[in-house]
Amino acid sequence: MLVIGGRVVDPAQGVDAKLDVRTHAGVIVEIGEHLQPDGEEHVVDAQGAYVAPGFIDMHVHLREPGNPEKETVGTGSAAAVAGGFTAVAAMPNTRPAVDSVDQVRAMIVRAAQALARVYPIAAITRGREGREVLEYVPLAQAGAVAFSDDGNTVMDAGVLRAAALAARGVRGPFIVHCEDERVKDDSVMNEGPVSRKLGVRGAPAVAEDLIVARDMVLAADTGKHWHIAHVSTARSAQIITAARERGMNVTAEITPHHLVFTEDTVETLGAAAKVNPPLRTQRDVHELRQAVRRGEIDAFASDHAPHTEQEKTGDLSCAAVGFSGLEIAVGAYAYALPDLPLERFVAMLSLNPARILGIPGGSLRIGMPADITVFADRAWRVDSTRFYSKGKSTPFEGMVLPRAAIATIVSGRLVMHEGRILTGAHT
Repeated sequence: MLVIGGRVVDPAQGVDAKLDVRTHAGVIVEIGEHLQPDGEEHVVDAQGAYVAPGFIDMHVHLREPGNPEKETVGTGSAAAVAGGFTAVAAMPNTRPAVDSVDQVRAMIVRAAQALARVYPIAAITRGREGREVLEYVPLAQAGAVAFSDDGNTVMDAGVLRAAALAARGVRGPFIVHCEDERVKDDSVMNEGPVSRKLGVRGAPAVAEDLIVARDMVLAADTGKHWHIAHVSTARSAQIITAARERGMNVTAEITPHHLVFTEDTVETLGAAAKVNPPLRTQRDVHELRQAVRRGEIDAFASDHAPHTEQEKTGDLSCAAVGFSGLEIAVGAYAYALPDLPLERFVAMLSLNPARILGIPGGSLRIGMPADITVFADRAWRVDSTRFYSKGKSTPFEGMVLPRAAIATIVSGRLVMHEGRILTGAHT
């Protein structure tokens, strides 16, 4: 394959120039100006677009096994490539949880025919119940790229410390969900004027801040690489920055919805805006955008959490938590941060997730996997009925977003072009 005429942006190599990219046998083999196709190469015209190392979403929920009515590895990977992602890391809150070597291997088998690369994340504790430490070496050897009880916070600091010490020398970070369950209780949104107006229980920002602060102490004590999932409060971002300045091995991610929406959205959209951690205040949104601009947040991650239509309608207190994010992410990040330098935008979607997870990708260097995302500054309107994901709920419904993925190439195969999944992928 030959990708021609695009502006190549590769932060790992410090490249930002109009170049062509040649792939062969699933790897990058040449980058240069005015490369000429041979008779057998499929040509992808990237005129007027950006060509980047394949985007990686390091936080998605594929719902398989256990809830195929919400999503499967097949439909989730289709949503991924439709959104411009060549790889995703799948959270372990499935049924059963991914807490054994057999479950990790089963996920890899399911992913073998997926359109995007799918990397399994294993649990931190047995059944994600926060009580029993696992054996992390065999999980990593089986293919787990990280460990997380996402959706659940390991509330017992002793258990979490023991787990971190056991996993200290094992490849892959602890990806932690930070909400103090005792403070959060049965809340359904952020605590504030909107929750009081609606007459529902709210979770204060301190529910997140307390656990982030605790986990920074544990990271310092154990030396384990800590990754904070879906940061949603200004104070949490400040705590993470302070920890990093003191030499702690900590990284963090931010979602599209926490960069765009506030608690006011819950009043407007109701259950469609219910998510954990909840949508916060305008001040939090402003400060989180500033943290991204300053380089204090490492990665963009969608927290793609598909549900059935029935689960995302009706009473706020009973509705499912989360919504689909893979197919709006690229446009939503550009909407939230239109002034973010292109190099930083690509690094947060490609280079940094690859480094955090220790997986191939993140660069278009010769010999690297031929995973490529072609995207453009092209406005489009969100229409969830066209999602490849089974989950059609998104607070971005109807919004016009300024940037879109236009081609996704995985291991040298063109799997998405102009919003259409290609079943007969070119190699």
